[in-house]
Amino acid sequence: MEKQQKVLVLDFGGQYNQLIARRVRECSVYCEVKPYTMTMDAIREYDPIGIIFTGGPNSVYLETSPQVDPEIFRLGVPILGICYGCQLMAHHLGGKVTAAQEDTAREYGKTETHYDTSCKLFKGLPETGISWMSHGDYMAKVPEGFALVGHTDACPNVAIADEARGFYGVQYHPEVNHTEHGVDMIRNFLYEVCGAKGDWTMGDYKNSAIRDIRAKVGDGKVLLALSGGVDSSVAAALLAEAVGNQLTCVFVDHGLMRKNEGDEVEQAFAKWDINFVRVDAEARFLGKLAGIDDPETKRKIIGEEFIRVFEEEAKKIGTVDYLVQGTIYPDVIESGAGNAAVIKSHHNVGGLPDYVDFKEIIEPLRLLFKDEVRQLGRELGLPEYLVMRQPFPGPGLAIRVIGDITKEKLDILREADFIFRDEIAKAHLENTMNQYFAVLTNMRSVGVMGDGRTYDYTLALRSVTTTDFMTADWTRIPYEVLDRVSVRIVNEVGHINRIVYDITSKPPATIEWE
Repeated sequence: MEKQQKVLVLDFGGQYNQLIARRVRECSVYCEVKPYTMTMDAIREYDPIGIIFTGGPNSVYLETSPQVDPEIFRLGVPILGICYGCQLMAHHLGGKVTAAQEDTAREYGKTETHYDTSCKLFKGLPETGISWMSHGDYMAKVPEGFALVGHTDACPNVAIADEARGFYGVQYHPEVNHTEHGVDMIRNFLYEVCGAKGDWTMGDYKNSAIRDIRAKVGDGKVLLALSGGVDSSVAAALLAEAVGNQLTCVFVDHGLMRKNEGDEVEQAFAKWDINFVRVDAEARFLGKLAGIDDPETKRKIIGEEFIRVFEEEAKKIGTVDYLVQGTIYPDVIESGAGNAAVIKSHHNVGGLPDYVDFKEIIEPLRLLFKDEVRQLGRELGLPEYLVMRQPFPGPGLAIRVIGDITKEKLDILREADFIFRDEIAKAHLENTMNQYFAVLTNMRSVGVMGDGRTYDYTLALRSVTTTDFMTADWTRIPYEVLDRVSVRIVNEVGHINRIVYDITSKPPATIEWE
């Protein structure tokens, strides 16, 4: 079997490091993000076809700034330096980087940029386009052997290239959406410079992951806490495909899910011969939450109770050899671990049950980004409603009901939220927003229905667009869609007489209300 090609992304603390890796993988080339401190021996063992240096907040000429072993430039491997990575390359190869003066080369935001399209990096692209700048330093001297292949009105050396050695540097960020044809530039680096073949597919990943899981598990027993979220569901489907009835999925239905979700999750796994345990714990959770209105206290109660229910069910199974967690690659990158020996607790379990005796944890998704997890779910035959499930907080609707929790309030919110999502789907707007939901506030106000006065709840609608969920903008949903949502909710759902739409971005607000 031919060895899979790999690209190495060395992280120098840039805010877009994950995005760079996602862009590479979107081009069907496998890559991993590793810290800049990775040793030369480890780099040689990784055997990349290309290396990308990320951006970073430091100035390369300071003694305290992150550096690389100069030996990396003698590996004979193509290198693309982005922003700080570009300046790092120049600094190590005989150039000079200094702080930019006000009138020379300090650039931020969208900038018109001119490219030399005879350079492989810009092959087949327009000669002029908008790029996203974010640099306060300047290459006062370009290293010997490098040509200037990109410039702006303020900066003559926005892009440099030593094509003989396969070294390229850009002072803007091709990985962000604001840079026109930025992904095409990354693709050119991968295919025109590194000789990529495009051998990274989810179908191949699925098959190799199933083989690896079978080899590891043998005839052992496997336990998985299934939340119904995308990550845990795809992990469960992958294990089901690999080991069948050796897998037990414990699905704790705490009564805080959206309309029909519990049934949909159970139905999605009916086709596999696994031990599917659905625990009806609604009364238990609502009893613990009765009278609690503080959101942090709600979260702690739900997390603790989830562990207790999971423990009780796991005890009934007996000896467990492996515990499965739905850790995905952004979790690994953000932890700074990059090491399989470091275990991250499942976000819904909130901590591993102390008594469970298992050989090790299996994290079959730990090398995948969220969009890749969704694609793997499709490869495994999970229904689209589960693969594209909206992001949902671990505590569920408990933190979308402001104030104390009752079954009546949850049922009101379930119906209203369903109508909101139904109208978004009918308008085919799902792909224009990243998260959208309803919130039942604890505010009541006067209204009129028919000839009578009402005094009922205000419902808030929330929708955001975002690339990373660190920042988010409120979605400009068409007025006619909001109108249909409002009319339906007040007519079809009892105890709501007022609808408001949240038009606050993050920051200053958060995405969720609690």
